[in-house]
Amino acid sequence: MLEHGVRKYVSDKLTSMGIDSDPYSTEPTLVFLLASIGIAVISYLIVHKIIVRSVNLIISKNKNSWANSLTKYEVLEKLAALVPVMILDIFVPVILSHHPFLSKLTDRCLGITVLVMFVWMIFALLDALNDIAYNRGISRRMPIKSFLQLIKLFTFLVAIVISISILANESPVIFLSGLGVATGLVMLVFRDTILGFVAGIQLSANRMVSLNDWIQVDEYGASGTVEEISLTTVKVRNFDNTVSMLPAYALVQNAFINWQGMSDSGGRRIKRSVFIDVTSIRFLTDEEIEALKEIRILREFLFERTREINEFNESFKDIPHSANLRHLTNVGVFRAYLATYLRANKDIHDYMTCMVRQLEPTAQGLPLQVYAFVNNTDWVFYEGVQADLFDHIYAVMPMFGLRPFQSFGGHDAMNIGLGNVEAVGQKPEA
Repeated sequence: MLEHGVRKYVSDKLTSMGIDSDPYSTEPTLVFLLASIGIAVISYLIVHKIIVRSVNLIISKNKNSWANSLTKYEVLEKLAALVPVMILDIFVPVILSHHPFLSKLTDRCLGITVLVMFVWMIFALLDALNDIAYNRGISRRMPIKSFLQLIKLFTFLVAIVISISILANESPVIFLSGLGVATGLVMLVFRDTILGFVAGIQLSANRMVSLNDWIQVDEYGASGTVEEISLTTVKVRNFDNTVSMLPAYALVQNAFINWQGMSDSGGRRIKRSVFIDVTSIRFLTDEEIEALKEIRILREFLFERTREINEFNESFKDIPHSANLRHLTNVGVFRAYLATYLRANKDIHDYMTCMVRQLEPTAQGLPLQVYAFVNNTDWVFYEGVQADLFDHIYAVMPMFGLRPFQSFGGHDAMNIGLGNVEAVGQKPEA
């Protein structure tokens, strides 16, 4: 009745202006359409120009990251754009009610438009939430982006179902019930998405990997920093500045190394061996021991150990066979020297494992392994400390009468060819 009264009023006004029209003719209908469009435009200007701008002005004065994220992704602007479309969706189908085909067509088109703009606004809000989580460091502990992408995917699928139901003028429940038939196809099409989502939950629950972690995945040739964890992929920037895109489920199904624990611990491990030629290993003479006492960091060790050995050897003074007596070996003293040298090094971590040990002999000689931690995890610094350490080890070995193992090479062959046999494997003087 209200619509009829308004149409009658508009028809009478048009007639008084010399336009003969029926309340349900084209002229009043056009007037109502223009009026509804005008109301929609005015509502948009009020919401966007006054309300949204005022809110953004207040937000701009707020230094919280959430406020800046809402402004960055224009969430309020997209919400404002939804208002005029909703107004048109309410009024236009009613105005065209005496034109059934046009009324149904515009009603469905405007309904889908409202749905699309609503989804657009939801996506902007989710992007803002992802930005807030990143700025607050939440993304380091949980793959927030993966969950938000899943919500986007779910929202998109629901929007498609609702859009189809609007076009068909049927309940969405009918179409949702039909999805059971297409489950197999969905599983095939969204296999990586489903696997990635499950993997994302496992990665998050077990805290296996976070943003900015250094990971190494040998199967994919990836070794670098995690830049992004999405629903289906993990983006890794390798140290050569290439980018590896790994399936999220690959980090669950395959073995990988997360070096972040090393970075957080404050110590980076040195685990490297020097191979000693076993033919250079021997007992030290008294003269050599006295000479080595000139090395400051060895002095206390040598005094204590020689006193201990002399006390033991006193019990065998009646049968002074060399096999019955204890002796200092050059490799043992060298190992003690390196252990003391490491502990005195300011770049070696004081509270982590630090030792020099022998490994099982190989065809390349006796491995003497340095096992210690540098107190700075920076790669360049670590490599510098390690290089300096082994520079010193190789340079000081001849002082203990030891030779590093080295395979027979071209220089050795040349010396043999020239008859300079002494230069090949020449034993250095102690």
